[in-house]
Amino acid sequence: QVQLVESGGGLVQAGGSLRLSCAASLRTFSISSMGWFRQAPGKEREFVGSITWRLENRVYTDSVKGRFTISRDNAKRTVYLQMNDLKPEDTAIYYCNTNPPNNSYWGQGTQVTVSS
Repeated sequence: QVQLVESGGGLVQAGGSLRLSCAASLRTFSISSMGWFRQAPGKEREFVGSITWRLENRVYTDSVKGRFTISRDNAKRTVYLQMNDLKPEDTAIYYCNTNPPNNSYWGQGTQVTVSS
């Protein structure tokens, strides 16, 4: 059974930073592309960014480019999301998953709240 456990969320003022972590029990983690996703209140879950397993190529949604950075540590089976210059519109529950996501892998997510 795969478990993805997100952590690091919290309440931060606009312009602040947070670093999210996602610990994965996925055996194939080191050869899996991983992604971060988020769901704001009343909205659909959306893609935030991803990192491939081999060359660590990164892709981001336009709204976070230049502010968010994804990284990974294959030895720890952990993927990170460094979020800088946070904005109120970044408020959401953040999830990690493989990319493309596997619906059976969704965890509880971690809440990020950005106050103006």
